[in-house]
Amino acid sequence: MPVERTEHHELFKYYEVYETIGSGGFAKVKLGRHILTGENVAIKIMNKKDLGDDLPRVKVEIEAMKNLSHQHVCRLYQVIETSTQIFMVLEYCPGGELFDYIIAKDRLSEEETRVFFRQIVSAMAYVHSQGYAHRDLKPENLLIDEDHNLKLIDFGLCAKPKGGLGFELKTCCGSPAYAAPELIQGKAYIGSEADVWSMGVLLFALLCGYLPFDDDNCMVLYRKITRGTYENPRWLSPGSVLLLNQMMQMDPKRRLSVRHLLDHPWVMKDYNSPVAWHSRQPVHTHTHTHTHTHTHTHTHTRKHYITHTWRYDQTTATYLLLLSKKQRGKPVRLRLEPAVCEDSCSPLHQGLQVRLWITTPKMLCSFSGLLTCLYDSTLSIPYTLNNKENIAVQETDVEIFALPPPRTPASSKKNARANKKVLTTPNQNANVNGTKTNAVTPKGKRSLLFTQPMAVMNYIQHRRGGKVFGSLERGLDKMITMLTPGKKRALRDGPRKIKVQYNVTLTSQTNPDQVLNQILSILPEKNVDFTQKGYTLKCRTWGDFGKVTMAFELEVCLLQRPEVVGIRRQRLKGDAWVYKHLVEDILSTSSI
Repeated sequence: MPVERTEHHELFKYYEVYETIGSGGFAKVKLGRHILTGENVAIKIMNKKDLGDDLPRVKVEIEAMKNLSHQHVCRLYQVIETSTQIFMVLEYCPGGELFDYIIAKDRLSEEETRVFFRQIVSAMAYVHSQGYAHRDLKPENLLIDEDHNLKLIDFGLCAKPKGGLGFELKTCCGSPAYAAPELIQGKAYIGSEADVWSMGVLLFALLCGYLPFDDDNCMVLYRKITRGTYENPRWLSPGSVLLLNQMMQMDPKRRLSVRHLLDHPWVMKDYNSPVAWHSRQPVHTHTHTHTHTHTHTHTHTRKHYITHTWRYDQTTATYLLLLSKKQRGKPVRLRLEPAVCEDSCSPLHQGLQVRLWITTPKMLCSFSGLLTCLYDSTLSIPYTLNNKENIAVQETDVEIFALPPPRTPASSKKNARANKKVLTTPNQNANVNGTKTNAVTPKGKRSLLFTQPMAVMNYIQHRRGGKVFGSLERGLDKMITMLTPGKKRALRDGPRKIKVQYNVTLTSQTNPDQVLNQILSILPEKNVDFTQKGYTLKCRTWGDFGKVTMAFELEVCLLQRPEVVGIRRQRLKGDAWVYKHLVEDILSTSSI
C-alpha cells in the first residue's frame, strides 16, 4: 500500500523487507536483508502512536543495546526513527527461540542444558557487570544463532539504577511465571537477585519441559510463587535439584548470585573451568587501534570513522555486518547495486524502486575509509571458524580489499553479472587483475585500499551508459514472466520442501493435502480463527473484549529427509506456554 511505503521509505533505502517472524504487544519483527552487504537481519518495527506510554521503554531498550556488546547478547546494528515509526535493525538468529527448541525436544538432557545454561550465565554476568538488570528472562527472549549459540534479546524492561545494581527497584514487571516472589508481593527488590530467580525458573523449564509454577488463573499462580513450593520430577539428578533450590530461594539474600554461578560445581561439571563471561567483542573498541601510526592523510580518514561509525546509522550497520562476515571467515563484499525486485520479493517491495546508497564521491571515500578501518581492525582477530586453536592470523594472511577484475571481451556473461553486483575481496595473493603477486607490505596494502574510491567511480561511470537499456531489459523479462503460461504453472500452490527444523513436527504421512484437511477440520472445534494461503494457516484466538490473545502459523510442508509431511509451527503473539498446549492439543486431536 502507498501509505505503508511512505512510512517505511527510510527503511527501504537500505533493506529488503520480507515476512513477519515475530510479533508483540506494540512491535512486529520482520526478516530483512541489508542491501549493501546481502546479510540477513531482524527488523523490529514500532509505531510511535501505538507505543503511547511505552515509548520511553523503547528508548531504554535502544540505549541499553547500544552499550552492550557480548557474544551471547543480540547485536544492534542500526536505529531508524521517523515522525511515526521506530525501526531497530538487529542480528538475525535463524535457529529461532529457545522455547521452540524445548518444545521440539520435549525436554533437554542435563548435558545439553548445561551447554545452554553456561551461555545464559555468561550473558547475565556481563549484563550485570554493565549495571543492568534484565527483568524479563524467559526462553522466548533467548534466540539460537546459526552456530547453535544463544543470544539474549528484549531489553525493553531492563533497568540501570543510577546508584548501581545494589539499589532497590520498585516496578513490578516481566512475565508472571518467571517473576520473583518479592516482585509479586509488591516489595522493593534488587534487580540482579530477581534475575537469578528467573534464571532458576528457566533452568527448570530446560530440564523438565514445563514450568515449576503454572496456572491459567493469575491469582492461583501468584499464590504458588509466593509459597515457593514446586515438585521436582524423578529424572532430575541430585545436583540439578540442589542448584534449582539454591536459585529459587524465597529469601533473595539466600539466593545464589551470578558470581557464584560462574564456578558452581554443577555448572563446571564436564568443563572443569568457570564460565568465561567477559565480552569477546567490546563496545566500540575495535576501531580504536592503529589510528596514530599512519600518515597524516590516513589518520585523518580513520578519525572520521571513529567519530561517525557508532551513530548506529547505515555506516555502523555496514561496518558491523562486514566485520561479522570477516570474523566468520566469509568473503567481505559490498553489492554495488540493490538486487532487482523479482516475483519473490515481498509485496512491500514490489513496484518500489530502492536507491543505491553509494551514489556520490564523498560516500565512496567514506566506504573506502570504512573498509580500511575494517581491514586494520581485523589484522589481529582470530579466525574461530577454521582456526581451532584461536591463534591470531598474521598480517600476510589477511585478504586485501579490492575491486573485481575489469571486464574483458573473453569474460563470460555469468562472470560479468557477478562483477556488476559486488565490491569484493579477491583470493589471497591475487592482485586486481587476478594474477599472482609476491607478498605485499602493510604499506602497500593501505595504498591499494585508498585507490578504491576513484576506481569505483570509474567503474560506475563505465556502467552508467547501459543503465537505461538494462532497466528496459529487466522490465521486458518481468513482462515475459507474467505472460508465459509455463511460469504460472511452475508457481502453482504446493507445500514447500524444507529441512528438518526445531519448530517442525514430523508426521508419519506422505500426503500433504490429507494432513492439511485434518488440521482444517479441527481448528473450529478449538475456537481458532484462521486464514488460509496455500498450505499456510494464519491462526488467531480472541479474548473476551475482542482482542487477539494468540497469533501463530501452521504450515504443512514436505521434508527433504526423511521424505514425509511436516508441520511448521511459529508463534507470533501470545503466551508461549499457552501456545504450546494449544498447538499440542490441535496436533494430537488431528491424529497426524
